[in-house]
Amino acid sequence: MLKGLGGIGDMAKMMKQAQELQGKMAEVQESLNTMTVQGESGAGLVKATATAKGELTALDIDPSIFNQDEKEVVEDLILAAIKDAQSKAQDKHNEEMQRMTEELGLPAGMKMPF
Repeated sequence: MLKGLGGIGDMAKMMKQAQELQGKMAEVQESLNTMTVQGESGAGLVKATATAKGELTALDIDPSIFNQDEKEVVEDLILAAIKDAQSKAQDKHNEEMQRMTEELGLPAGMKMPF
């Protein structure tokens, strides 16, 4: 008589899982704001620190590289360190998203919406 109502329980379960997923995604997003990575260039003469979301937060330049005649070299080292930090930030972001999908039992390689 009420055969069609059997799916309501499944729907409620799916909604609860969706809410849990949303909460976990928010937690991961927040943690990506506080995780940091460090990129470097010139054997560590220039270091760039970024959040796992890719926001540059610090730049450390060894004073020994400040030579007026080598301005272009310094600029290249700075850019290389920033690019390295951004690349590492993307790797960390992907790693955290993969960890979350595994914890939630989602299919491997599933892309999250962010």
